Amino acid sequence: MLQCNVSQMLKGPIGGTRTMVVDDDIALDEVCSGRGRGEARLTRTNRSILVQADVTAEVLLECARCLNSYTCPLHIRFDEEFFPTTDASSGLSLPDPEETEAFTIDERLTLDIAEAIRQYTLTAIPMKPLCRPDCPGIKA
Repeated sequence: MLQCNVSQMLKGPIGGTRTMVVDDDIALDEVCSGRGRGEARLTRTNRSILVQADVTAEVLLECARCLNSYTCPLHIRFDEEFFPTTDASSGLSLPDPEETEAFTIDERLTLDIAEAIRQYTLTAIPMKPLCRPDCPGIKA
């Protein structure tokens, strides 16, 4: 699950927490995909929901030496703020967050961490993926 309705959290007191189980496929791009498992702790702040995620992902990659596909385990940790776009009590639209690249909570007050997990997983992929450290490469 990568989505969670946070309307009650946004109406609740600052400091309120909730744990979200992460166990879903991750669409990274047209070439890579994988599965993410772990959990995310959601904390209500005075202006947002702070998400502290700890996720293990298994991503199918191609070895840079032998060109065989292999499953690469990755450990992803991040702390990100998700800003509401709609007031939970009145239903009125809120101004855009000051941060231009900020993650947002949609108008239905659903927080979706899929994009954050996708971005952090892409940055965790090795620049030169190897199926094993001693891979000899393509055999003639």
